[in-house]
Amino acid sequence: MSVLTVADVLDHLDVLAPFGKAAAWDQVGLQLGDPAAPVARVGVCHEVTAEVLAAIEANRVDLLIAYHPLLFRPTTRIVAGDSASGRAFGLLNAGVAVAVVHTAFDVAPGGAADSLATVLGLSDVVGFGPIWGRDAAKIVAFVPHGGADDVARAMVAAGAGTIGRYTGCSFRADGVGTFWPEAGATPAAGSAGVLNREPEVRVEMIAPRSSVAGVVAALVAAHPYEEPAYDVYEVRANAGFVGRAGSTEGDLTLETLADQVAGRVGGNVRVAGRTHDPVTKVAVVPGSGGDFIAAAAACADVLVTGDVSHHQARDALERGLAIIDPGHAATERPGIATLYAAVAQLATVVVNLTHLDPSPWEEH
Repeated sequence: MSVLTVADVLDHLDVLAPFGKAAAWDQVGLQLGDPAAPVARVGVCHEVTAEVLAAIEANRVDLLIAYHPLLFRPTTRIVAGDSASGRAFGLLNAGVAVAVVHTAFDVAPGGAADSLATVLGLSDVVGFGPIWGRDAAKIVAFVPHGGADDVARAMVAAGAGTIGRYTGCSFRADGVGTFWPEAGATPAAGSAGVLNREPEVRVEMIAPRSSVAGVVAALVAAHPYEEPAYDVYEVRANAGFVGRAGSTEGDLTLETLADQVAGRVGGNVRVAGRTHDPVTKVAVVPGSGGDFIAAAAACADVLVTGDVSHHQARDALERGLAIIDPGHAATERPGIATLYAAVAQLATVVVNLTHLDPSPWEEH
């Protein structure tokens, strides 16, 4: 019987919430630990707080799956203490690996955004609010018909052509390439000293910017021409959607929806808008959604999210959008429950630490 490793769990998480769909600024995937380490016990938490660390000391796990990143900003020291780096020291000292899902799970089908929409009973749900992943490039090669598949395969092997859960993705279009081989050239097609017109295929693929050098090298090595023609473009592509918008159950006012939010996700609910106004379309963003007010205003009557500032709320009202803000952690709670349920299918022993809520606010 094979032993489950940290890398195995990461592979499962990457299917559940593809890390490539996380926001460019986010820290997802393995933050601490050895990918080859065996995993018998997995813990799941909202955020790696001091309370979570104490709970792990009492109930040992091999891998802790956290929604929020433990180390969000670059650090130069990992030393004991009451800080994120101090907690990282404690976990490393205990041999506990840490993996993070955060915005990858927000945008994933069935993830945090969908969970919040489901808890609020929304129907006809669609995504809104794109978040852009890590820097990407589009690599375009011009290849004679007979060599297009070989060049494409080489590019894929070097890291190009992956979109979400699909690999080998390319776009191809037929055209005509022209070239005039100068003295000393040894063309693979056509004749030296004349203008040649050759049927070619335009092959386009997306790749992470970090893979571009390798993809270009593979393209050139596989290309049948002496001097291949290719282009590299920096692009923003294939965003995940951090928000969801849908229709409400029955006839609701802003006030009754706010009561439902309070009852279903908790938190200290703040409301901006006329409480007796009818509500039919609701947008939700787990966590901090104030940056998506303009997008929400285009598809909903009210936005349910956390951490909305005074000026953001004023902007929303001026756009005709009401706000219900139960707090950052509260809007993520439905997703955290979903995350735990999904992880419970991956390992024999899963320790539930999601009740250790990271909200710094007291509810009254």
